[in-house]
Amino acid sequence: MARIEYFVSLLSPYCYLAGDGLERIAQARGAEVVWRPFDIAQVYARTGGTPLPQRHESRQAYRLADLRRSAAMAGMPITLRPRHWPTNPAPASFAVIAAQGAGGGDTGALVRGLLAACWAQERDIAEDAVIADCLEAAGFDRALAGAGMLAGAEAYGRNTEEAIRRGVFGTPSYLVGEELFWGHDRLSHLEAHLAGRI
Repeated sequence: MARIEYFVSLLSPYCYLAGDGLERIAQARGAEVVWRPFDIAQVYARTGGTPLPQRHESRQAYRLADLRRSAAMAGMPITLRPRHWPTNPAPASFAVIAAQGAGGGDTGALVRGLLAACWAQERDIAEDAVIADCLEAAGFDRALAGAGMLAGAEAYGRNTEEAIRRGVFGTPSYLVGEELFWGHDRLSHLEAHLAGRI
């Protein structure tokens, strides 16, 4: 069985716009998905990425236009300037790590719920109540919002170091072995790779 490691940032609008594309591809190809929430700010700082506020105004303007068009193409609602963005992604990331370890729910639905909370619902994913609501909606125990914080923090740090070691520099990033696919618009490449076409 192929194994897809998904390096995901819960602050990324492009992770939001990826929707359930990864899960649909994995199901069709009989692949396993391993969710690896990581610290995108630290990865940017260590791999030459430019934080959004430091980008030239033309690049910032294009990003907004691209998000608007991409959301329209996907038929997904989006708030281009969310009230609670940026926020601290760590608590929600720890919850995803805890939920994946606990089982019993749908990790993909949890990640999508947290991303939608930020990018479509004007909710703060750093708040325990928001995280707990997303956990419950995805079939997990609400108590995971506050459980396993130390283990979650350790795994989050490991995921970040692993991302840098393996060449990840942005998100969404999908790794199959050492083959890296970056961007929600490269899911078709990932599928082709799993099918043996590339």
